[in-house]
Amino acid sequence: MKRAIAGSLESNDVLITVKESNCLNITVKSIVYDFFHREIEKVIRDTLAELGIDKIDVVCEDKGALDYTIKARLLVAIARMEGQK
Repeated sequence: MKRAIAGSLESNDVLITVKESNCLNITVKSIVYDFFHREIEKVIRDTLAELGIDKIDVVCEDKGALDYTIKARLLVAIARMEGQK
């Protein structure tokens, strides 16, 4: 099973883990979960929609990252996963 990560658990960053799946599953863990979990999930869903991906498992471990950082880490993780043989 293909799996990849991008990012870190440093402050203001996010660690994104992606792996192959038969369905879409998004898990968000965040230090600001109570305030921003819907927005974080929306960034992930919108990015996946742009890429035409509807079957993937995404785990987002957020340490206060901004939207563009979440998107960038997700894009890199997906590219790494797709690059595996």
